[in-house]
Amino acid sequence: MTEERFQQMRKTLMEELEGYREIQDEEIYYRIDSLIQESGTEYYIRLSDRNVLRRELFNSIRRLDVLQELIDDDSVTEIMVNGTDGIFVERAGRLFEWEKKFVSQEKLEDISQQIVGRCNRIVNESVPIVDARLDNGARVNIVMPPVALNGPVITIRRFPDHPISMEELIRWGAVSQEVVAFLELLVRAGYNIFISGGTGSGKTTFLNALSHYIPKDERIITIEDNAELQIQGVANLVRLEARNANTEGKMEISIRDLIRSSLRMRPDRIIIGEVRGSEAVDLLQALNTGHDGSLSTGHANSPEDMLSRLETMVLMGIEIPLPAIRRQIASGIDVIVHLGRMRDRSRKVLQILEILGYDALKCEIRTQILYEFEESGVNMEGKIEGRLAKRAEISRRKKLERAGYYLEENESGSMWKSVTADRGGE
Repeated sequence: MTEERFQQMRKTLMEELEGYREIQDEEIYYRIDSLIQESGTEYYIRLSDRNVLRRELFNSIRRLDVLQELIDDDSVTEIMVNGTDGIFVERAGRLFEWEKKFVSQEKLEDISQQIVGRCNRIVNESVPIVDARLDNGARVNIVMPPVALNGPVITIRRFPDHPISMEELIRWGAVSQEVVAFLELLVRAGYNIFISGGTGSGKTTFLNALSHYIPKDERIITIEDNAELQIQGVANLVRLEARNANTEGKMEISIRDLIRSSLRMRPDRIIIGEVRGSEAVDLLQALNTGHDGSLSTGHANSPEDMLSRLETMVLMGIEIPLPAIRRQIASGIDVIVHLGRMRDRSRKVLQILEILGYDALKCEIRTQILYEFEESGVNMEGKIEGRLAKRAEISRRKKLERAGYYLEENESGSMWKSVTADRGGE
């Protein structure tokens, strides 16, 4: 069936549904089936084509038109709509152009409004850039004209329907069993862990997996621009989401507002999806006022760059001397886990950095590398091989010791053990 004929059928369907405020999906499917049956007397339509046509007509009316097929595809991780010029898709870390595209800018604008409307957000010429999310938790960024010169640009980061576990990350070679066991101890003992990495390095995925080790009897508060985190198995969980300003520039609820409010909600741990601006001030204040075991992420090319970016972000929110900022960072953050995307498109933990403290004489944050990825070569499939080599034992051990862990040295190396386990769980 030609595109012209499809649009004609869609127009007829829209006219039939016009005036209905509430209509169930079953009724829409019934009307689509009737329309296809009527068309079958004029055009021969194969059964397989009828099923495709039925789905596409429904998606164009009730869902996200041509994008719905990609959103329902578990193998798709990123969808990039470049106006009406084309749609690009990422699968298994590789980009390619999809054969379908939006036929008009008006339809693309309708889809954009449909997406943001579900999140109670606004996008138009006055507010041309917005972040939103889909019902399945996928992250959406929309840029509208006049900022986007080739029409509305939609970028959708699709997350797995089920959170990826640490066991899966180990199986994929993103992290080793030894490092996972070490990070599990740090999470349980209440270390403040910051996850850094570039775009698409898997920070949110890793944060979700790491949060699995938080004791289930604790009260957790998550704070995000767009709710993406998938914290599992925690009964006492509070999820907070920021709100953009309205068209009058009012009613905004920022990440900073949410962090300050969360401190009055008796949290055991605070999880901030991503720090990207002046909210770094409030994050550090929370970390330095007894909220141990908190987690967050940030964009950076290396752990050292992440420390520099945190300094810059703090200065965006408050003017205080640089030594004071560095003291706050050194006191608040215990460990930085840095992720990276390799040239074979795989995602890996590249480095784990311990924050040792602040050196007042040199006016710098002292650090040491605990684990670092060593590349050993490329296998027959073109995949990078290597291992996370241990560089040092953790130095700041007070939290581990308070949590009942001790370091046992033997001929084969060192291992952290639990005092409770040694006593038979008493």
